[in-house]
Amino acid sequence: MASSTSTENHKHSLEEHNEEEETSKKPKLDEFEKLATDSSLNYDVLASRSFDALRGFVSAPTMEAIESYGFESMTEIQARAIPPLLEGKDLRGTAKTGSGKTLAFLIPAIELLHKLEFEPCHGTGVIVLCPTRELSMQSYGVARMLADRHKFTHGLIIGGANRKAETENLKKGVNILIATPGRMLDHLKNTKGFQYSNLVCLILDEADRMLSIGFEEEMKAILKVIPKRRQTMLFSATRTKKTDELTTLALKVTLVDVDVDADKDAATVDQLTQSYLVCSTEQRFLILYTFLKRKKNKKMMVFFSSCDSVRFYHDLLNYIDLPVLCIHGKQKQAKRTEAFFSFNAAKSATLLCTDVAARGWDIPEVDWIVQYDPPEDPSEYIHRVGRTARGGRDGQALLILRQEELPFVRYLRERKVTLNPIEVQQDKIYKIQRQLEKLMNKNYFLASSGRLAFKSYIHAYMKHRNKEIFNVHHMDMSKVAKSFGFDNPPVIDLTINHDKKRSKEYKKQRMKRNS
Repeated sequence: MASSTSTENHKHSLEEHNEEEETSKKPKLDEFEKLATDSSLNYDVLASRSFDALRGFVSAPTMEAIESYGFESMTEIQARAIPPLLEGKDLRGTAKTGSGKTLAFLIPAIELLHKLEFEPCHGTGVIVLCPTRELSMQSYGVARMLADRHKFTHGLIIGGANRKAETENLKKGVNILIATPGRMLDHLKNTKGFQYSNLVCLILDEADRMLSIGFEEEMKAILKVIPKRRQTMLFSATRTKKTDELTTLALKVTLVDVDVDADKDAATVDQLTQSYLVCSTEQRFLILYTFLKRKKNKKMMVFFSSCDSVRFYHDLLNYIDLPVLCIHGKQKQAKRTEAFFSFNAAKSATLLCTDVAARGWDIPEVDWIVQYDPPEDPSEYIHRVGRTARGGRDGQALLILRQEELPFVRYLRERKVTLNPIEVQQDKIYKIQRQLEKLMNKNYFLASSGRLAFKSYIHAYMKHRNKEIFNVHHMDMSKVAKSFGFDNPPVIDLTINHDKKRSKEYKKQRMKRNS
């Protein structure tokens, strides 16, 4: 991140300078309320769905960036959100995952900085809040692509990164800032020389996800600190009571509300083919192994319920010569980032992950989403499968269920998610159970990792809200153990914690630490 001013110019906020200095270091904020564009843009964009319709309404550098990256046709959320946002209006946008929300908010944000003639000495003009580190990195990549054409400074501040380096960059002046809520609040409160008094735009990306993993208090605190005179954009995949409350708190009463899925029958995109497979408990891993082996030339994401399960199956599959990558919340940031970019660049690969990866990632050309462990609820299912069939491409999703979990399919259908059954062909399944158990008996490392994964799987299962479908007491532990390669189940305490509030708070704190 570059800076064109001396260190001394960044030691104090605008209010601490004399009138002459203040005038020289303020962007054209008096123009903020006068930024409405020609209303004919709305009609042209909605009619043509072409980025070329923005020509004349957005700056030449922005159009150059759009063209250089090959963007031609707009998605519905882009066509409906960009025009009012260019007019400076607050907006709430609701659209399924994979619908192109990132460009929908970044193009207007960059244009706002352009019209106000922002420079590094003006500090931060745009803040984008994202729920996870990986989504922050992806949004930052798009922001950088647009901002570099304008010579705007840009920065990424996330948990797990070097805070001292972040502080130095903030002092130099970062025009557009992508951040996770916890680290953002930390800098707002504690970083001297962080210039944010000129903030003109706040973007809340995947707001429903940020709320669900426990960032509500951080976002409320951020809203109290930052300037009130600003444009605010809130985007999410779902509408909940919590997102309604946040909308009321953060956005103007005169907001524009865009819900592209309000009148549609399906909860997932048309290009997504969804299937489910019912198998016996002890065959779960054999079926997963067979599927991954036969689809190894595809790009796939496999979801698990715990970090320990991801680690174990990652180590096991690589040990038995089926290469896979993994991302989970217990990894150090450097390893998460390495795995993320490796999978992002690969044409064919398998990524094992927890729900830290379920929201917002725009990974190109993911062919399959496999849900090895069942999701918490239909909303979580929808967010997981949203990693494929993005941007108009085809994609496929497979949900693996035990016989006792079959009613979950009906539960999904009530939420407008339609899945088709796939039959298990027994003669096609790789018969490796005996070799697997021998391996676990002689390999201390895998056995230790497997025991942790087994216990974490059971504990995660115990926390399912829908006890009628996901009831741990209906499980045969010896059969569950088989899916982890054990001939006998590890000892585990099935005492259920009835302190729901404490359990819920613990889960939220754990997910926040992993974000």
